[in-house]
Order: sequence, then structure tokens, then C-alpha cells
Amino acid sequence: MTERKPPGVPFESWVDKQIREAQRRGEFERLAGAGEPLPAGLDSTYDELWWVKRKLAREGLTVLPPALALRKEAEDALVAALAAPSERMARKIIEDVNVKIRDMMFKPPPGPPLGKKPYDVEEVVGRWRERRAAR
Repeated sequence: MTERKPPGVPFESWVDKQIREAQRRGEFERLAGAGEPLPAGLDSTYDELWWVKRKLAREGLTVLPPALALRKEAEDALVAALAAPSERMARKIIEDVNVKIRDMMFKPPPGPPLGKKPYDVEEVVGRWRERRAAR
């Protein structure tokens, strides 16, 4: 712990002295982040939720209304089903997302409407077969 600033000593010179002594003792060597660039966003205005946004970005999470999150999940499921290694997996991916879509259709959450109907499993599997044959 640092000592208290003695009375009558200018603050700047006292701080400089503390820094010089800490450097002499090697307290600034091997600090975490030494030599790395400063994090982005330091020049922006203050945001009270900066730590929440940083945590969400670090964890790869988003905050979307349930309907929009399911829309995104449904689109990702369709892409995953078309790229699935087997017809059984493609069918399972689409059937699983269809269950969620049906649930939301009959029990809509607050927020924007889903605007999606369940996928036609046979149509998606047919597209999967076409893509598989084209390879």
C-alpha cells in the first residue's frame, strides 16, 4: 500500500516519486496486457451497460425478442439441414425446429409476430437429396 502524501509536497512530484520507486522495485514488469493495444471503444461516449455488452459479445450471446431469436434459429436450422451428412439428421433438425415454431404459433410471446410457418419436412429433405446428388 502506498504511503500518504506528506503535507507541503506538491501532488505531482509526490506521484512521480511513487511511480519511480515502483519502477525501481520492478512492480510494472510483466503486467497483464503489457505491449497489447488498448481495447477498442475507449474514445466513445460512456455507456452504463458497457460491461453487459462486452460480456454478451464475449459469450457470443444476443438479446433478441423470442420471435426474432426463433426466426434466426429456424433459418440456421434450414441451412444446417441442407448441409447435414445424412437424410436422418436433416429430417431431425427440421422436425426439432418445427416443434418450436408450432409452440410459438399457438403460444405467442410478447413482441413482434413470428411470421414463420413450420417447414415442410419432405420438401426440405427433397432439396437435401438434390444438393447431395449435385455433389
